[in-house]
Amino acid sequence: MKTAPAAVLFDMDGTLVDTEVLWWETAREVAAGLGHRLSEADAPEVVGRAVADTAAHLIEVTGGDASALPDTAADRAAALERTAAELTDSFFRKVDAGAPLRPGAAALLASLEGAGVPFALVSASPRSVVDAVVAGSLAGVDFAFTLSADDTVRTKPYPDPYRAAAERFAADPAACVAVEDSPDGTASADAAGCAVLVVPSLLPVAPGRARTFARSLEEVDLGVLSDCLSRPNPEIQGPKPA
Repeated sequence: MKTAPAAVLFDMDGTLVDTEVLWWETAREVAAGLGHRLSEADAPEVVGRAVADTAAHLIEVTGGDASALPDTAADRAAALERTAAELTDSFFRKVDAGAPLRPGAAALLASLEGAGVPFALVSASPRSVVDAVVAGSLAGVDFAFTLSADDTVRTKPYPDPYRAAAERFAADPAACVAVEDSPDGTASADAAGCAVLVVPSLLPVAPGRARTFARSLEEVDLGVLSDCLSRPNPEIQGPKPA
């Protein structure tokens, strides 16, 4: 008989709700205001990244050369703070207007609740954005708790969020399954010691021993999540990302 996960730890943006496109649009608009045209080359520093990371990247590439950067450490800190606030406020407005659930998300969450398997939300988005999505697109979902970027000293790709989530469940991270869509989120869960079910959205995620892949949450049920705990060899695991 398969062993069910001690807990399932869901990423939010791009995994449960289709907000990665909204985040990209937000970053594109803010980048344009700073004189930078966002392109695919920026994607690793934008998709799945925390607000502070994206803000730092946009400041770094503003104007295309070092002379465009703020002159002093204080100026740079102020510019980072302004850019992060603009990103957060713009993204919040977009999310608050409504973000659709990813295919299969509602059914999977309902099935876990029915089976009595605990689950939580572990996001790199700010608390304001997490709360807006939980009150809107994810209203009625019985998460045990939600973690935002504001709730740990370091957020993804560091292991802190997933370690904190497992600790709150009083569970070994190795007995938990994280559900992720991005390289940074997957790296965070890996580093925490969780098994990872990867459902890629905007960016491909490299195979790894603790990683199982699915094309959509519509393919996922409790059996699939339980299988993730066996950490299958990547050469024989499920469908790889396209």
